[in-house]
Amino acid sequence: MSILVQICLFLAAAAIAAPVARRLGISSVLGYLLAGVLIGPFGFGLLYQGIDVQTILHFAEFGVVMLLFLIGLELRPRRLWTMRRQVFGVGGLQVLVCGLLIGLAALASGLDVARAAIVGGALALSSTALALQLMDEKGHLTTRYGRGAFSILLFQDLAAIPMIAIVPVLAVGSGGVELSWLDVGKALAIICAVFVIGHYALRYVFKFIAETKVREGMTAAALLTVVGVSLLMEIAGLSAALGGFVAGALLADSEYRHQIEADIAPFEGLLLGLFFTAVGMSLDLGLLLREPETILPIVAGLLVIKTGVLWCIAKYVLKLTENGPVRLGIAIGQGGEFAFVLFTAAAAAEALSQSVVSMLVVSVTLSMVATPILFIAYEAFGRRGGRVLEPFDAMPEDDGHVIIAGLGRFGQVVARVLRAKGIHFTALDISPQHVDFIKRYGNDIYYGDASRLDLLQSAGADKARAFVLAIDDVESSLKTAEIVRRHFPDLAIYARARNRTHVHRLMDLGVSAIRRETFLSAVDFTRDVLIGLGSTSKEARRAIDVFVRHDRKRLYDDYEHYTDEEKLLANAREAHEELEEIFQRDAEELAREEDKKTDK
Repeated sequence: MSILVQICLFLAAAAIAAPVARRLGISSVLGYLLAGVLIGPFGFGLLYQGIDVQTILHFAEFGVVMLLFLIGLELRPRRLWTMRRQVFGVGGLQVLVCGLLIGLAALASGLDVARAAIVGGALALSSTALALQLMDEKGHLTTRYGRGAFSILLFQDLAAIPMIAIVPVLAVGSGGVELSWLDVGKALAIICAVFVIGHYALRYVFKFIAETKVREGMTAAALLTVVGVSLLMEIAGLSAALGGFVAGALLADSEYRHQIEADIAPFEGLLLGLFFTAVGMSLDLGLLLREPETILPIVAGLLVIKTGVLWCIAKYVLKLTENGPVRLGIAIGQGGEFAFVLFTAAAAAEALSQSVVSMLVVSVTLSMVATPILFIAYEAFGRRGGRVLEPFDAMPEDDGHVIIAGLGRFGQVVARVLRAKGIHFTALDISPQHVDFIKRYGNDIYYGDASRLDLLQSAGADKARAFVLAIDDVESSLKTAEIVRRHFPDLAIYARARNRTHVHRLMDLGVSAIRRETFLSAVDFTRDVLIGLGSTSKEARRAIDVFVRHDRKRLYDDYEHYTDEEKLLANAREAHEELEEIFQRDAEELAREEDKKTDK
């Protein structure tokens, strides 16, 4: 089969499987898995013609690398410290207890201590890609159980790193390859070099590319960062997944983080779809049919042990109620993609035989296939009391976040006040020079084009309380307003306008909270001028109030005809004459008031 036919086949699976699965009311992940079974060598074989499944799976694992890159990108030290109890406490407890129980079961089946430790550690890990995708599709990530699951998965991703590194050590005790301390030293040196060079060089590389305004350059640089660091980790004898995580962590505090996340996300989603399809293709149904009495108990035991442990943790540690404990157990009770990596490493190090690895890989794959099915079954038959979601923690109204698009002189005023009031905001600006200058003063600002939907999604526009539109360029401002209004209709927009036409065009898009950038400062300045010319404070204030009311009325009256230049000119002449009459009447009224005071 030619490479083009293979590409066409997998793109068809990605384009058809997920939408069909959604239409049928099942998870898109299950759709990918079933599509893989359908076209795979061990399934029906309807479309399979000699595709090298292991090569495809190895390539598709780059989707997991991308996923860990995005996780690392979100893992800012401050956020990790805030989540430390759930991540390290709850996550560590889950891995320890599940690993111990599964390891004891493996020990009872006849494996020695070292091999049982590898099996226990590998099967204690869950599928981050599968679980997050399922919970995201169901809108569960923002529930209490969803956040608990994310914390546990995050610790598992971190725990997989030393597990991968320690497999050769355990292999020594199992009669495998000898451990080379030279290789350990090389690995540590490469990791240190990656951190040092990445920390000091990456920011300047992205700044240089951003200044060129070549959009695909940012995407290429982000991909190069992921691939390059992953390659270095493989040279060091570690996993590419570790490289993806490290690359993301290096950029977690970068002002270009949101832009990079928006550029990488489409690749991550497509490659994860390919990964799940390849997992389905690798499901050895022949082995399952030959040894069901061995494989099915392994799958059932894995699901029962992990789901039971997770239920207890959710119930008694996280204090979840209603459906939370069961949902948490189902969501992350399966084996994970890191098990494939660990078992492959164990086979290469001769710590596990190929027959045992094949059986465990099939068991993990079946547990992944079972997860969305269990979710569907529980949603259909197992819910109690009709409550669908665990309620999200109550949050104070002033604790929401605000997105500020454009942090120029106008946007900075808004940002400074919000910061003084302790209101969290995410600021986006498309000028790398501007971003660099503002960052020097400790302000939080990210490089990115706020008119891009993917970037707004990365910045959390669906969860924001308000959107401050302070972009200087009129066309960019209007494009951004249109994207926000179309895709986030419930998000309140507060817009800065350059001129009257800009106001009217924003009104066309349904924006109502609009302020002209210089209007209020100009009228306030004019009041000082009037006082300087001899008017009293009362006279100046009254004149300004009259002018502001009249101007705003005219602004809204002109909206109906703002595209008709002749009509606008006629309205302007009429408004000028009307304003003169208003000032004349107002002057006469002031004179009468003064006469009355004099008579008294």
